[in-house]
Amino acid sequence: MRRRAILGIAALLSLGAALAQFGRGWDDGRRGDDRWDDGGRPDRRGVPDWEVEPHLPDDLFTFVRVRYSSGGYRRRGNWRVDYPDSDLNFSYRLQELTSLEVDPDGLILDLTDPRLFDYPFIYMIEPGSIWLSDEERVALRRYLENGGFLMVDDFWGDREWEGFIHEFDQVFPNRDVAGELVELTIDHPIFHCVFDLQELPQVPSLGDAVRGREQGITWEWDKRGARDVAYRALFDAEGRMMCIICFNTDLGDGWEREGENEWYFREFSEKKSYPMGVNIVFWALTH
Repeated sequence: MRRRAILGIAALLSLGAALAQFGRGWDDGRRGDDRWDDGGRPDRRGVPDWEVEPHLPDDLFTFVRVRYSSGGYRRRGNWRVDYPDSDLNFSYRLQELTSLEVDPDGLILDLTDPRLFDYPFIYMIEPGSIWLSDEERVALRRYLENGGFLMVDDFWGDREWEGFIHEFDQVFPNRDVAGELVELTIDHPIFHCVFDLQELPQVPSLGDAVRGREQGITWEWDKRGARDVAYRALFDAEGRMMCIICFNTDLGDGWEREGENEWYFREFSEKKSYPMGVNIVFWALTH
């Protein structure tokens, strides 16, 4: 694994104050449903853009989204949920809040793409019905065992967990992955390494948040086993975290939907989604 140079993540004094400076109006109608990657730059539709420093072409952090098959579909499967707003907003916030140089566009890659090994961090979303080919399983296992880091996000309930872990067991066929996953508690340093979180962050989708606001419901209530948030990690033989699984939470929606509802932004994007995302990236690049 050829890691990118780490420029040093230095959070601003106040996440809230920094995020408040982003002057995009609420309810601006930005959605990513029809703006998925076609080989060119994604339509930013109001997300700030910036130029990459010319002397740092190989020192960028790039948010890499994994493309995979689910339900028989690849190009219009679950892998593309929240794209591109989630990726663009999170990349912008990393550029804004840290000293990292960040690619403004991000990237979508198949697991079998040889470029995967140029990037130390990859992101997978909604894997409850994921299906990987034998070649993809080998590639993902090789990527993780050679220094790569995988963040898994946005899947809920017992059924989706079972679908994900059944496939993930195939990535590591010679060991019981389910038995080796470690439940992370709030005292783990990943929850405090940049932003000091006091509870495991559970972020609902914007729609579920609004529906459950009065009752304080922050989970997908119609799915069995979705109430309790969990962060689970897979470690290699040397104790390095290779993968963090963000279960019964949707950090990506907190990134994607930050500009659509001020209450949601204040309660979830600002307090939970961005702090946890920054912490995960910091951990991935420094461990």
